[in-house]
Amino acid sequence: METPASSFRQRLLIEALVVAAASAPDQTMWLEKHGVTTDEIALDFEHAFRMVERLAEEGLLGRDALPDLRMIDSIFDEMTRDETKDRWTTAALGSDPVWCRVRGLAQSVLVREGVDASVLRDIRVVR
Repeated sequence: METPASSFRQRLLIEALVVAAASAPDQTMWLEKHGVTTDEIALDFEHAFRMVERLAEEGLLGRDALPDLRMIDSIFDEMTRDETKDRWTTAALGSDPVWCRVRGLAQSVLVREGVDASVLRDIRVVR
C-alpha cells in the first residue's frame, strides 16, 4: 500500500536518479542553477539509496533495479575514497569514465521503472 511517506521516498529516489542520469551539460546547468557543487549529485543519491530496500518491499521499485542502484552507491563510495579531487569537478562530469558509468546505470534504472527522465528537478538549497 502506497502511503504519503512511501510516495515521498520514491520521488526522492527518482529525482536523484534523473539528475544522475542527465547529460553532463544538463548536470552542469542544474548545478549552476542551484548554486551547488558536483558532490550534491552523489549526496542526493546517497540519501535516497538508504530507502531502496524498503521501496522494493513495498512494490514501489522493481527488485531488478537493486543491483544497478547498489553499483551506483559503490561507485560513489569509491569516488569519495579516491584522492583524485578532479573527479568532483564539473569538467569531470563529461570526461571521467566513472561519471559516464553512473549516468548509464541511472538511465537503465529509470528506463526499467518507466520514468520520463527529461526534466531535472528543482531543489531548495538551505544555507
